[in-house]
Amino acid sequence: MESRSAAEGSGGTVSNTVSGDAVISGPLVQAGYIGSITYPPPPPPVIPRQLPVPHNGFVNRVDELTILKGVLAAPAGCCAQALVTGLGGVGKTELVAHWANDPEVQARYPGGQLYVDLEDLRYGDAVDIGGVLGILLRSLNVDESRIPPTLGERSALFRSATARRPVLVVVDNVRAAPEVRPLLPGVGLAVVLSRSRLAPLLLDGAVDVPVPPLDSRAGVRLVRRWRSTAADDAAAELVSLCAGLPLLMRAVGERLVGQPHRTLEDVVRELTDGTDAGNGSGDGGAVMDAVVAGFSGPTRRLYDLLGLLPGTTFTAPLAHAAGAGEEFDAALTDLLAVHLVVAIGPRGRYRMHDVVRTHARALSSRREGAEERRRTVLRGVVDFYVAAAARADRLILGNRWRLQESPADPGASGPVRDRLFTTSAEAVDWLDDERDTLLAVLRAADGERWYDAVWRLCESLWALFESRKHYADWIDSHRLGIEAAAREGRFDAEVRMRNQLARAHYGLGEYDDARDQLARAEPLLETLADPRLSGAVRESQGLLQLAAGDPDTAVELFRGALVANEGDTHGIVVQSYHLGQALIAAGRNQEAADVLARAAATAAGTGDDGMRSKTGIQLARAQRALGDPALAVRTVTEAAVWAGRHGQYTKLDQALELTAELAREIGDDRLGQESLDKLRALRADMDLSRRPGPA
Repeated sequence: MESRSAAEGSGGTVSNTVSGDAVISGPLVQAGYIGSITYPPPPPPVIPRQLPVPHNGFVNRVDELTILKGVLAAPAGCCAQALVTGLGGVGKTELVAHWANDPEVQARYPGGQLYVDLEDLRYGDAVDIGGVLGILLRSLNVDESRIPPTLGERSALFRSATARRPVLVVVDNVRAAPEVRPLLPGVGLAVVLSRSRLAPLLLDGAVDVPVPPLDSRAGVRLVRRWRSTAADDAAAELVSLCAGLPLLMRAVGERLVGQPHRTLEDVVRELTDGTDAGNGSGDGGAVMDAVVAGFSGPTRRLYDLLGLLPGTTFTAPLAHAAGAGEEFDAALTDLLAVHLVVAIGPRGRYRMHDVVRTHARALSSRREGAEERRRTVLRGVVDFYVAAAARADRLILGNRWRLQESPADPGASGPVRDRLFTTSAEAVDWLDDERDTLLAVLRAADGERWYDAVWRLCESLWALFESRKHYADWIDSHRLGIEAAAREGRFDAEVRMRNQLARAHYGLGEYDDARDQLARAEPLLETLADPRLSGAVRESQGLLQLAAGDPDTAVELFRGALVANEGDTHGIVVQSYHLGQALIAAGRNQEAADVLARAAATAAGTGDDGMRSKTGIQLARAQRALGDPALAVRTVTEAAVWAGRHGQYTKLDQALELTAELAREIGDDRLGQESLDKLRALRADMDLSRRPGPA
């Protein structure tokens, strides 16, 4: 696509070529083009139904269900709370899933059912609640570009997004009340699952729903669903051995159902023989040992392997990288059958219940050669993620400059044997799905002093953090990356890490912290030959100067970044875009128009699609400031058409808003109305409820 919307004077002849032989010219014909703008239709809104599917064989929770049903009587137009507490494995999640599956409950919360398990997102005692809110907002179809950076802003947007239709929010594995309060919807019900009675939530008015272990009578009823002929004393003993925990009872029950020739007495005897299970401790650990001992060799080996993996979830490619062989599928089927592993999400991801995972890790640690085995498995996992994240980064961000070399092709031999993603959108989703495991791997690699892997992973994670803005994880990971690069003596990597960390602080408005990181990077630049590192730092410094209201200093910094990117076409376009913004802010509009016109032409000539609408919008602003709104209209119309064609919703929003303003200035009522109509339709389609940010 050719663009000839450069900074020509208002008296010249201007023709904006949008595509093929479609030419935009003349101030009064733009409305037809604005009206014809199309963009990829949004996916049909999905009402989330995220709670786990309840199992059959649910018994003896009449009292708890009665309490939960009573919560439905809470006044409409508010957010009620319920606190469900009990031991791990006692069936809290199953109880809530069973209750929420009732049509009456689904009708009460037409906005859907949202579910998040904080155990999957926890490191130590910390959870990135801002990241959790990002997950919830995306589940409600809020456009990624409209999710704000800070926890407070995200919490407010979540309340706004849930204010019209009541929703059910279920938060599992909560340890403290502050983890919950930002997640309360505007209207609906928040159900909190915890192993502790969280007194602050009860003081807030949460309904108390304690879930005790099954008593002997209820447990016997559950056993009789698997083996109707079971004797009372044998069934009661099994309940005692399993500490009344349905999770353990189900694992034994699946085994019993799969062996119809065996009696319950046989199974109970096997569980107690040669163990401490009969000593009255009632913690269920010996039962888990016996259940695992009854697996086939391949299934036992997979169970041990899963106990060695960092993080809380896994996929088949990860298991293969960790050392699972051809027996993986059959062994996984065994573990799924007895509910020691459950499938989560639509993309082949699995997790162990946290009680099971704790047991698997303890069991693995008791094996001969456990430490050597752990390090071998972890090395395979780290190598897998370093290679896979690098591939994702290159697919998402193309030929941006990187310190690390290009990874092997997806089909090549190496740590990544499976094709994990094929498009940039799939790559972003993969990184996001794997985020918590990636962070666990980073920390594990740091603990092993594999510093080279740490900074490489951090460099690749820019592709995720720049897109999804998981600021807390961004900051935590890059602190590790900085230390790792320093320990490796990689000054270039340390500069890269500090610059990327500075951009996280910049996004949060923490400008002093951002300046501190760049100041620490500055002395290292003197030791480095590659000017692009200096250019990256100058770019970040320029953005900070713009934010501080000093565009003249920003201009000089962006000029330095532009020189440093000589030979890097994309880098030149990006720095020209920033320089144009700074020149406009400094009132140097003719210079801005010249710089932006060259950048727009370069972006068009090199197929730099991501920058075409950006440079066009800024160029139109410069032309407007030069007193030529008619020329600016034609330029921004081209930017709007381009943004619509490529699904750049935020840029299309900005272009349409600017077009409407310019139409008023040139007295083109038709264009103004067309622009406003298209803008309203876009915001309705994309749920762009927040005003757009700066270009």
